[in-house]
Amino acid sequence: MEKNNCSTENLCLMTGNANIELAKKISEYIGVELFDTFVGRFNNGETQVMISDSIRGKDIFIIQPTSQPVNDNLMDLLVLADACKRASARSITAVVPYYAYARQDRKTRGREPISAKLVANLMVAAGMNRVVTVDLHAGQIQGFFDIPVDHLAAAPVFADYFNGHDFGGELVVVSPDLGGVTRARILADFLKSPIAIIEKRRPRPGEAEVMNIIGDVKGKVALMIDDIVDTAGSLCEGAKALKRLGAKSVLAACTHAVLSKNAVEKVNNSDIEKLVVTDTIALPPEKQSEKIIVLSMAQSIGDVIIRIQSHSSVSQLFR
Repeated sequence: MEKNNCSTENLCLMTGNANIELAKKISEYIGVELFDTFVGRFNNGETQVMISDSIRGKDIFIIQPTSQPVNDNLMDLLVLADACKRASARSITAVVPYYAYARQDRKTRGREPISAKLVANLMVAAGMNRVVTVDLHAGQIQGFFDIPVDHLAAAPVFADYFNGHDFGGELVVVSPDLGGVTRARILADFLKSPIAIIEKRRPRPGEAEVMNIIGDVKGKVALMIDDIVDTAGSLCEGAKALKRLGAKSVLAACTHAVLSKNAVEKVNNSDIEKLVVTDTIALPPEKQSEKIIVLSMAQSIGDVIIRIQSHSSVSQLFR
């Protein structure tokens, strides 16, 4: 994508500690240095924020995914926004590539919170005027905000990667559950491939049991697409079922690499040949593997920031 011509005079990029490498890539792409900001801890564990210079009248973009440690990174984002608001910033945009608590978007039983809505309330109360995020677990979370939300998809980034490979017309995009069909359809349209759907049930949170596969996967290269890989249980069980039903090979693409507990070990020991993820969540050395390929969202996020700052259409990027 070509960058828009926009004035960067008032544009100010800040970052917390959640994903400094992604913030640096976005900064380099836009051509604006990261603002000198300190985000740390007081001795009692409370978040400490210090902004070195005046930001009065500036348009602030805070790059901070709310990844692990979730509550620390979320609090850092909120305190940093409050500091900017009290320093008379003109606008504050939260760039949250990974939105925590997104899977708690509704009540499934009595006396449960809707934590995704609570997080939205906290962001608005802290002073955010706009939110930029990537592949929300549930798109309707946009409606939890009373401010603009720019919701990016990682599908074009995945499509660029997989279109660089020759699958001999044998590629099929697989949704790991019924709820992910729309996401699979979008990627399949980019790749001009058919789709298949894994029908599963969850006997317990974090566990998945494959019941059936809808669609033809025999002799195909099956590409599973999901928004989050957490324990990797669903992906690994899905890959096993796909191979059992005759898939020639199994690939996976997941936007947010949470990879909790022994997820990397599961992936390494699974039928998945490659797991392609993005850098919405920083991947520490202990979570890296020869099977895991990381693509960057920096250019996509940078393009959105440029368009917001130049008051251009953001939706054109999504088309």
